[in-house]
Amino acid sequence: MKNSKKNLVLVVLSVLVICSLLFVTGCSAKEEPVAAAPAAVATEEVEKSPFEGDPSETYYMCVMVSGVEYWFPVYEMMKEAGQQLGVDTVYTGTPEYDINKQLAVFEQILAKKPAGILLHPMNPDAFIEPINRAAEMGIPVVTFAADSPNSDRVSYITSDNAREGRIAADTIAADMGFKGEVAVLENPGQDNHDKRIKAFIDQIEAEYPDMEVVARAATNQDPNKAYTAVQTMMQAHPNLGGIFMPEASSAMGAAQATKEAGTGVRVMCCDVNAKVLDMIKAGDIFASLNPNQGVQGYFGMLMLYLANHSDMIEPMNDYEKAGYNPMGIPLVDNGLTVVTAENADFFYWDDYLEKRGTKGINE
Repeated sequence: MKNSKKNLVLVVLSVLVICSLLFVTGCSAKEEPVAAAPAAVATEEVEKSPFEGDPSETYYMCVMVSGVEYWFPVYEMMKEAGQQLGVDTVYTGTPEYDINKQLAVFEQILAKKPAGILLHPMNPDAFIEPINRAAEMGIPVVTFAADSPNSDRVSYITSDNAREGRIAADTIAADMGFKGEVAVLENPGQDNHDKRIKAFIDQIEAEYPDMEVVARAATNQDPNKAYTAVQTMMQAHPNLGGIFMPEASSAMGAAQATKEAGTGVRVMCCDVNAKVLDMIKAGDIFASLNPNQGVQGYFGMLMLYLANHSDMIEPMNDYEKAGYNPMGIPLVDNGLTVVTAENADFFYWDDYLEKRGTKGINE
């Protein structure tokens, strides 16, 4: 017991002595500062993540009819992915529905030697040579919503256009009791629109023997042309029950014509904007098929980044000998939603921006 107490006292005294020495050393001005031992960890550089991009990398989005609201959520999520990767993004295009002007904008982008381009080509064939030239320059191009399949674009992201046409046919047919006359408005030469219209007509002809496509008219996304075309269709076909078109601009003119005539003709389109949503809620437009645009932009940006940093990928194939980008993904399906009066409130652009707290294409 005595030895235990003695040992305890020795321990306490030792601690007090050490503390005193430390105090004196800390307060004495005569003592030279002790150099800190070099930390081995401090000399080691932290390895940069391959998903941490360079702010000098700039990726462009190129469209036609650049004021159309459809593009805005696409760019919003492209921008989001770019910010997460630490790179810059730019929204651009031409306000006109003009292939030559969109090609001119594409050439202007190439001259800036960007890190990559997210492109909605108005016409597939016209963009083959410019896209191939971009690839030769080492600038990857990813197409979205519309494609240039015979070009050297590295990837294509879209909703299934043929599926959209079939769903539109099934939706209108069911509401018409699987019988009656329908018509289409179209924009010949735009790849994704052509696929939607073809699939709609094929589905009606194959699945609904008591239905018939009785009229077609080219409106080229012009509401005024759509208004006039639908008036003509209704006069020529008094029993017309439904009209399908592959985009939203024509739907506004078509819906105005059917509303004025009071015929109850079902107007169905693809894509939405605030006016189309208001018309859907009011019952003037029957429904719309809306691709998940944000998914197009987000994954489009990711695919561009990977294509520009293809050294991150080393697949077991012959890409080095054949000379193609190992990132190439032929097709990504971004999915779609059928928009009706029941769910239209979820698709307003202004509400979406307010929720996200951003300025959209203006930042």
